[in-house]
Amino acid sequence: MTSTEFSTKHEQIIQYIENLEIGTRISVRKVAQELDVSEGTAYRAMKDAENRGIVSTKERAGTVRIEKKQPVEIDRLTFSEIANIVDGNVLGGEEGLHKTLKKFVIGAMQLEDMIRYIEPGNLLIVGNREKAHYSALTLGAGILVTGGFDTADSVKALADELKLPVISTHYDTFTVATMINRVISDKLIKKKIVHVQDAVHPDAEIAYLRENDQVNDMLLRISETNHNRFPVVDGNHKPIGIITAKDIIGANGSDPIHQYMSRNPLTVTAQTAVATAGHIMVRESLELLPIVDASGRLTGVISRKDVLRSLQNTQLQPHYGETLEEQIWSSFKEIRDGEGRLSYQGVISASMINPVGNLSDGILSCLINQATARTITGLRKGNLHIDSTAVHYFLPVEIESVISLIPAVIESSRRFCKVSVDVYEGAKRIAQAIVTARLFEA
Repeated sequence: MTSTEFSTKHEQIIQYIENLEIGTRISVRKVAQELDVSEGTAYRAMKDAENRGIVSTKERAGTVRIEKKQPVEIDRLTFSEIANIVDGNVLGGEEGLHKTLKKFVIGAMQLEDMIRYIEPGNLLIVGNREKAHYSALTLGAGILVTGGFDTADSVKALADELKLPVISTHYDTFTVATMINRVISDKLIKKKIVHVQDAVHPDAEIAYLRENDQVNDMLLRISETNHNRFPVVDGNHKPIGIITAKDIIGANGSDPIHQYMSRNPLTVTAQTAVATAGHIMVRESLELLPIVDASGRLTGVISRKDVLRSLQNTQLQPHYGETLEEQIWSSFKEIRDGEGRLSYQGVISASMINPVGNLSDGILSCLINQATARTITGLRKGNLHIDSTAVHYFLPVEIESVISLIPAVIESSRRFCKVSVDVYEGAKRIAQAIVTARLFEA
């Protein structure tokens, strides 16, 4: 069978499944009989359909055609989530709690001015201003009443009629706005993190071998897919090894492939961060990682190319919401002296100190790692994974002190680097660190 024929039959099976009614039970054997294909081809297509979210397989229940799940925008909040965030009490419009809010408007202005900013799908954050409550509902917005206040019965009745939530919270307006902004920022940070499921093409065929396959079967699979390495699965479709074209050089065609595979492969899940998968590949010198579900069954593979493509795309995306490390580093600036030597200088703020008023050891380690990362990535493109940070402390640092971090590259190769970082307050050296890291080229 040629790769074109294989692809065509694969897509025919997917199309057949998509045309089934929601709730229809299907099986590998039934699909194979209906479309006159081998059970192996049918099985691979069924797994692909499961990855695409158009079928669901459960033990003892079998495989069922389901409605494809649509991705949820993680940076959006529902009114129900808002109620949970602010410990709110729903006064009316409970049937609309599932709705998504587009933005929130703070009602700290005259009613006439407020109305100009309110649109359908908004959330008005306001105190005990019943006219504003009524106007917001008529404009299609939900209401968050701050300060623990109630609202009029007529407003509640209108909220029920329009299915727009009216929520009361004991927090004040400023606190509520801060809490919601924090949650949205956290969600945007999570959205920025790319997971394995984002890096692997959802329509990609899963190329694998079975433990009882022979070398000739592998050679045929190589010609069909143009791949030169495959996960090997057992009878339960769980990865038990990895085999490459190099492993079978000189082997007899009738030899079982399990004689030549590398056993006990490392695996990742669809929710594993791509950066973590990349780190595993660099650390263990791997080119491929099997992707497994909660029961340990193979659902796909991710390669170094997938990781690199994903990390490159991530660097091109606009970033919203700062991580804790970015917030800590935001007060530091890059400085070069007359001889071109690099340093980073910043002020120790209240958020960086420990309970006794000195710079926290953990924060200092974070700053040292940030200085290292920026120094190395400034010299060469790629992604840096810190392996170890050894810090020697000489003097404590108080709040509002101005410190300088002076990095120097001790050793740098294609995949490894070692950097020393001296930390000064004025002329006093307060710490010295040695950082080792691995480089993952982009």
